[in-house]
Amino acid sequence: MGPLAGLKVLEFNGLGPAPFACMVLADLGADVLRIDRAGADNLLGLKQDFIERGRRSLVLDLKSAEGLETAKRLAGAADVLVEGFRPGVMERLGLGPEPLCAANPRLIYARMTGWGQTGPLAPTAGHDITYLALSGALHAIGTAEDPLPPLNLPGDFGGGSMFLITGILSALYERQRSGQGQVIDAAITDGAAVLMAMIYAMRAEGLWEDRRAANLLDGAAAIYRTYVCADGRHVAIAPMERKFFEIFAARAGLNAADWPNHADPAVWPALHAKLAALFLTRPRDEWCALFEGSDACVAPVLSLDEAPRHPHNQARGAFVEIDGVIQPAPAPRFSRSVPPTPAPRPAPNEGGEAALLDWLGE
Repeated sequence: MGPLAGLKVLEFNGLGPAPFACMVLADLGADVLRIDRAGADNLLGLKQDFIERGRRSLVLDLKSAEGLETAKRLAGAADVLVEGFRPGVMERLGLGPEPLCAANPRLIYARMTGWGQTGPLAPTAGHDITYLALSGALHAIGTAEDPLPPLNLPGDFGGGSMFLITGILSALYERQRSGQGQVIDAAITDGAAVLMAMIYAMRAEGLWEDRRAANLLDGAAAIYRTYVCADGRHVAIAPMERKFFEIFAARAGLNAADWPNHADPAVWPALHAKLAALFLTRPRDEWCALFEGSDACVAPVLSLDEAPRHPHNQARGAFVEIDGVIQPAPAPRFSRSVPPTPAPRPAPNEGGEAALLDWLGE
């Protein structure tokens, strides 16, 4: 039932990276119990919020003595607690790490914020784009004129959720040796900075200009970017290595010998103009058929509706249908402990009574 089967995760309902992290843990088999507020519904107003799938819900009034006591007892039975509030909120509720970890020394208390638990910005509000801005990542993404928000992928979910999960799994591994839990301070801006490690290294070596649309991976390179086709749809190309460029050129009808230094920034403007004109001569799917099965490093830029239908994604089972709704499947794949298909997002209090029985014997 998944590699994390038997792991008890207590989630205090929040927004964005914390619930996404709990979705991944639940996808991999963890028993995630979400504490919801009385009268609250999905924070984004979504009827189908995929990042809330796979767990049970228990509604508690944390300002009441009874609700607070139940939350403390659940924390005492949990392996992991996940919260994504501003610093100090859980402490004011009486659910901070000091009393809960004292009562349950094996508890992994995982805290997800944008700025972190400490530092001058810690108590202030923000969102994915502001956290990403502080890491340097946002500066590097966009057009020459303007930084552009790259959805909330490298911030909330890459720099936030994935580093929170890394912290949780690392702490669980360490707990096998020490027998002790610990507190994890995961900040989106910290994680986003780590994701930029290669770019900072290239900058240190003089291989990356500190401006947008001027570098190999930021859209400046003619051989690493998207091109519009005759039907208005796009292809993405990345034949950076010479051997791949020669395959690409042969299939595209170019003479690779005309571009002996295809990776040289000096030739990018001319090669870009050549390729831009070339791709306008055929529709996207015709181009993709020409490159199919080769090492030319070309792929169609699929829409959200197209991606689940692509043969490769279908062969991999990259998308699943849950309650009639197509959504991304759990990842990665496991050879033995295969996770089950996730359950849909629970309604508030759905499964909560059963969870109390499972966790507390009530």
